[in-house]
Amino acid sequence: MSTNRAVTYVGNGKVEVRQIDFPKLELHDGPGVNPGNIGRKCEHGVILKVVATNICGSDQHMVRGRTTAPEGLVLGHEITGEVIEVGRDVEFIKVGDLCSVPFNIACGRCRNCKERKTGICLNVNPDRPGSAFGYVDMGGWVGGQAEYVMAPYADFNLLKFPDKDQALEKILDLTMLSDIFPTGYHGAVTAGVRAGSTVYVAGAGPVGLAAAVSAQLLGASAVIVGDLNEDRLSQARSFGCETVNVAEGSPQQQIEHILGVPEVDAAIDAVGFEARGHGGEAGTEKPAAVLNSLMDITTAGGGIGIPGLYVTGDPGASDDAAKHGSLSLSLGTGWAKSLSFATGQCPVMSYHRELMNAILRDRVHIARAVNASVISLDEAPRGYAEFDSGVAQKFVIDPNGLIGA
Repeated sequence: MSTNRAVTYVGNGKVEVRQIDFPKLELHDGPGVNPGNIGRKCEHGVILKVVATNICGSDQHMVRGRTTAPEGLVLGHEITGEVIEVGRDVEFIKVGDLCSVPFNIACGRCRNCKERKTGICLNVNPDRPGSAFGYVDMGGWVGGQAEYVMAPYADFNLLKFPDKDQALEKILDLTMLSDIFPTGYHGAVTAGVRAGSTVYVAGAGPVGLAAAVSAQLLGASAVIVGDLNEDRLSQARSFGCETVNVAEGSPQQQIEHILGVPEVDAAIDAVGFEARGHGGEAGTEKPAAVLNSLMDITTAGGGIGIPGLYVTGDPGASDDAAKHGSLSLSLGTGWAKSLSFATGQCPVMSYHRELMNAILRDRVHIARAVNASVISLDEAPRGYAEFDSGVAQKFVIDPNGLIGA
């Protein structure tokens, strides 16, 4: 078994399926691999035959040329796979296990991991806390939009499904556990959503839809989703959300029409740094527009969860400050209203087991909410192009033809 194919970033707006090395339990040099990680031994890891791996909006930021990702980077941080080889130091994960892999790579040994802050592990990225598969400046761990991938620290990181056959029947839901479902849920939890809350979610892409589902699961009385894309808003309405089209203006008046007041208890930013303005500025990139809007519409003492991605290096930014992650935020508004903010990578392991149980018990149907659509590995470039055009779909890559089978 020596061949492996994967989706690679080859330049602005372009991805290709290329032959890459079959994974080993060691991190080798390659595009994006941190020099401090080259040669890193991973006897604590496993080799996975990938069952499902998804295209994420975070991947699109790189493919659009909005990060410093190098050409040749193997993409993909949303991974579900079957274990085919285990390292010498793996005790509890076995060959044949079907597992969800958190997009965060975490050692399980450092202070942050022991405090369940697995999104900012101190030992997996020589440059800074936090790491992920197939992502720029995240240590260089090879991505999982591939036929096979290596996952380190397997006993700590991997979530084994209790019944393999049951898991395969629900694979389109369970594949969302690697990232967008916990990420959306994290946005809702950190915004303070609870029973009876009114919630506004900015962005109707997959993470925004996952946040909306999560708010419903947490007992919100009203979930309002805002976006510029009517197809995506229609998808939000398909599972009971109210919607506002921010191309028609700022959301306050539309929220007041729905709730009777122009504010909500909790708000979630599922857009991130490629935000656009509202109303007449809807076609103009304004990276602080969503955050400033959420401060205006969140009630005093409320919370804002920010699962949307913000970066420190954006070569395609609309102004020089934004190229370095500096935004024109009305922080005074947030301070005056005593708002709370939560940012950063979702610590997937804080949520994925409970969300798995909710899926297996039919308490939630996340694949239906995000309109999961299965494509082959060879169709991945088309999937990227269609997702970038704004279609209301979440593309699930089936690299080994196991979902169809």
